[in-house]
Amino acid sequence: MTDPSSDLAARICGWLAGTGIELFELRGPGTLLRLQRNGTTATVTADVVRSGSVGVLRLAHPLRPAPLVHVGDAVRAGQALAVLQLGAVLLSVAAPRDGVVRRILAADGSTIGYGEPLVELE
Repeated sequence: MTDPSSDLAARICGWLAGTGIELFELRGPGTLLRLQRNGTTATVTADVVRSGSVGVLRLAHPLRPAPLVHVGDAVRAGQALAVLQLGAVLLSVAAPRDGVVRRILAADGSTIGYGEPLVELE
């Protein structure tokens, strides 16, 4: 007899394979299923930097008036492209590789879900 939880995990892995989702967590009484592709805060899929968390998108750091990047800016791996704000917590959205900002895909102040496209790099 197969373990029902391993069957469930295999089915969920199959569903998630075609998405940009990096982390899936399912909790229940006495149960925790956590599927994670990697531990980064941003990922690149087809040159698109996606959110590694939920929050409110801030294109400028709250203590600085200027946006962190503009379209056409050259960026280095690890450079902050934007900030996700969760209450008082600020999470940097870093460039996963060197590149040039082609487009900013989400509006400043918008509520962002996990895996949403934020910045397109070339």
